[in-house]
Amino acid sequence: MASLINTVRATVLSIVNKNNFGYITPNDFNLYAKQAQLDLFEDYFYQYNSQIVKQNKRISGSEYADLVKGLIEVIDSFSSTKGLINVGINLFDLPNDYYLIDKINYYPNITATGTLTFGSTGNTLIDAAANFVSGGQVAAGQLIVNTTGGELYSGGSAFVVSVDSETQLTISTNDFFTGGYIGSSYSISSTKGIKEIERVSQNKIFYLNSSHLTSPSLMYPAYVLGGANNINTGNTITVYPESINNTGTVVSQYVRYPNDPNWTYVQFPGGEPSFDETAADYQDFELPASDETNLINKILQYAGVSVREMDVAKFGKVEEQEANNQEGQ
Repeated sequence: MASLINTVRATVLSIVNKNNFGYITPNDFNLYAKQAQLDLFEDYFYQYNSQIVKQNKRISGSEYADLVKGLIEVIDSFSSTKGLINVGINLFDLPNDYYLIDKINYYPNITATGTLTFGSTGNTLIDAAANFVSGGQVAAGQLIVNTTGGELYSGGSAFVVSVDSETQLTISTNDFFTGGYIGSSYSISSTKGIKEIERVSQNKIFYLNSSHLTSPSLMYPAYVLGGANNINTGNTITVYPESINNTGTVVSQYVRYPNDPNWTYVQFPGGEPSFDETAADYQDFELPASDETNLINKILQYAGVSVREMDVAKFGKVEEQEANNQEGQ
């Protein structure tokens, strides 16, 4: 399958260079591509809201004309699950890439904890000190969370596919262990007894906690965004009751930001940059191929401002407006 980012870049350069407006370096292109993707990504939520309003007014289509279904499919492609790292009593860090929280769940039953003692290959977890079989608690379908803390993939999660031996599990993915990194800690939790943690406001949690009858419990937990008592602690949540404080037991389901696109290349002496999608940091656009035209138009707008050629920016704006008009018909 052709790389979308390479196709988009080739088209953008063709339009810009046609009238000798200037040259867009790979680094500049990547900056414009990142912003263009973010613009279109956020626009999906506005489109979704608009289509829901039309649906409620009974002026939207159905079957192939059901635009809501298509928007949901795109948004769902950015859905992610991640365990939250405990950073103080009942305070938990939210994922760095979260855009919108769907729900927060509490997994009360931890069946095993441990540390990777061998570099895992494929979708395996190896812990020489484990007793996955004789312990009798770990089973297929259970949730596993990287509880290491302080690492890029900390909090990453997967599911147990099978219990292979006393010391090895097959899991749905081991990407969150950064390639089976030795020393990563983990926890495994049963999917039985999961409780959804209700989101409440800072003001409401004050009144809930003031009474034994209404205070959150293990049966009916609650959380607020940020720290307790309106303390600003960044992208965190505070979970109640305070006894919910173990890393790996609080798991977020959320919509993440798209990964930053990166057109990677090799530079030959005296030649133009040559696309190299084998580079370790290569990243294609994560939006569907149907957004190719929108991405081109958005990038042209940013490129036109950069090279001080308003004709380029205007071209991208006009093309974008025509596309929007067609969608609104």
